Amino acid sequence: MFKKLFILFILILSAVLWICYKNKNFNDKSVTIQFASWGSESEIGILKPILADFEKENPDIKVDFMHIPQNYFQKIHLLFASNTAPDVLFLNNQYLPIYAKAGVLENLSAYISENEYNQYYPKALASLSWKADIYAIPRDISNLVIFYNKNLFDKYKIQYPHSGWTYDEFLNTAQKLTHLPEVFGISFEEMPLFYLPYMMMYGGWTQEDTLNFFKNDVLKRSENTKGLIEYANLRNKYHVAPFKSESASATMAQLFLQGRLGMHLSGRWLVPKYRQEADFDWDIVEFPRINNKAKSVVPLDASGWAVSKSSKHKQQAIKLVKYLSSKTSSEKFTKSGLIVPARKDVANSKAFLDGQKPYSAKIFLDIIDSSYITPVTVNYKEILDVLKNKNEELFNKFQ
Repeated sequence: MFKKLFILFILILSAVLWICYKNKNFNDKSVTIQFASWGSESEIGILKPILADFEKENPDIKVDFMHIPQNYFQKIHLLFASNTAPDVLFLNNQYLPIYAKAGVLENLSAYISENEYNQYYPKALASLSWKADIYAIPRDISNLVIFYNKNLFDKYKIQYPHSGWTYDEFLNTAQKLTHLPEVFGISFEEMPLFYLPYMMMYGGWTQEDTLNFFKNDVLKRSENTKGLIEYANLRNKYHVAPFKSESASATMAQLFLQGRLGMHLSGRWLVPKYRQEADFDWDIVEFPRINNKAKSVVPLDASGWAVSKSSKHKQQAIKLVKYLSSKTSSEKFTKSGLIVPARKDVANSKAFLDGQKPYSAKIFLDIIDSSYITPVTVNYKEILDVLKNKNEELFNKFQ
């Protein structure tokens, strides 16, 4: 009798467990969304825990992370072309117009409340917009400052750069720092990003020009031509910047770390590297103005998170974008030193102004108002190639 009851009990228990199992799977409404991004090893090290926290807070959403460290946009192009684009993708303002015009990105304007909208620097939102609609929620702002080696300034008994300095002061400083063949006063890179400030400083540029850059033929204006020639003169006339043969295969960042550059025009992305590897004291200053009345002007870019219009899980994708762009997530990216946060509440907090090098970090924020959004069109990459070829001879005239 006992044996029969025991067998009956086992059968009932098995049936209950089977029903529970079936109900669990039937009621399991979790979905998987795919998220694509580029990024260095350290950057991905910040991102992955954020994605893990998102999954914990949203157990019904799984994130399939697609890390594309190289040829990112080539692969994204292919994914869109084959209708296999990720639900969420990291984009910058230089490529966003291509996808927005093609109609493959979700218009996110309706998903941002007025309160959320006010949390961001307006130029960050404008950078990631197409025809007044927002297609990516900003993570960061990218602008340019001048990093300088304080030890070299001390060695050659040169006064440190000061806020509001003029181009004449900058050039004079670069000349004093230059001690050939070992030390050069200022960096030189042939990408348009790094010579746009020299073109902008003469005042022949407005934000309206930036928005209509290639229609208005801004490059041919006398003020901007003058700025382009002045940039070339850093090599050709004054020789305060290295020619290609003098830097060999070393990047400007490597020359700076080697103590061979007194000043380096670049962006926030170098801060983690310089914090870790520089064995000398350094800080930053804004790009010089042409005279005491003008403002320091540099180009401004932004990057952020977008949603594919073809996503089958749009609600969950937007939920992930909101999580990635939240104050908490933004603080985690910011504390690494890697970014200038697009959120004003994070940018003006200890997360960014943390007392580490560069001690003058607030300069990144101060120059936002006078910065001009980088001129971007659908065929931006092709135009950059044209500009590079066009200016190569000018920049290497006496190579």
